[in-house]
Amino acid sequence: MRWIRFTKDGKTNYGILEGQQILEVAGDPFAGYERTARRHELDAVKIEIPLMPRTFYCAGLNYTAHVIEQAERRGIQPDIPTKPDIGYRAQNALIAHGESVVIPRDATEQVQYEGELVAVIGKQAKHLSEADALSCVLGYTIGNDVSERTWQRSDRTLWRAKNTDTFKPMGPWIETDVDLDALETIVRLNGKPTTQFRTNDMLFGVARFISAMTRYLTLYPGDVMWMGTDGVSPNLKSGDVVEVEITGIGTLRNPFVSESAGG
Repeated sequence: MRWIRFTKDGKTNYGILEGQQILEVAGDPFAGYERTARRHELDAVKIEIPLMPRTFYCAGLNYTAHVIEQAERRGIQPDIPTKPDIGYRAQNALIAHGESVVIPRDATEQVQYEGELVAVIGKQAKHLSEADALSCVLGYTIGNDVSERTWQRSDRTLWRAKNTDTFKPMGPWIETDVDLDALETIVRLNGKPTTQFRTNDMLFGVARFISAMTRYLTLYPGDVMWMGTDGVSPNLKSGDVVEVEITGIGTLRNPFVSESAGG
């Protein structure tokens, strides 16, 4: 099932995406819903972010190649993580499929993307074993973790580098029927593939993260976990368009634009 959050005629609702049509529901996938008789064509609505997260979690370095690439950029030896580390991001940075990532006027040329799998929590969870961890997952969506690398090196909390407004595109919908081992992530810059990797080739998978996290904290419906990325990201500029496709889920597409002089 594909859950989509959309706006039509000034009203925002959840629906179930069936091909190119949306079956509108009353309610939502977290608290319960009822199907209605209202249907909408996908190209006749505005796609919104699939949810506003209760808590926005993000995995630390979670793919070997990306750990090595980041170390090489800094001229240091790679330090492969030995345990899952979780961090947090800011809701203000979230934008929907099709919306523009705004590059601040004072950003350097080192603005880069990271295509990521996003796990969406559907049930309250605490003290889950790794074997049972996926029982709390509603489904999966796609994220583009935009980073300003110069700021990332200088700001201890990454408050600008990762959390600038518009730096976290997410969407376009939530897919509940997912085989993690079958997924492949393909990132395209202006239509040309630049990064491709098996999505589940993580140092620590979704279940491992959930099990480790729920030992200490409670996950709630509407929490999201961005699971990290692999490979090397090129620098982006105004006019570029980035597409993050995860096979079996969909494609998240966002243009990049420069901040206006009055912005």
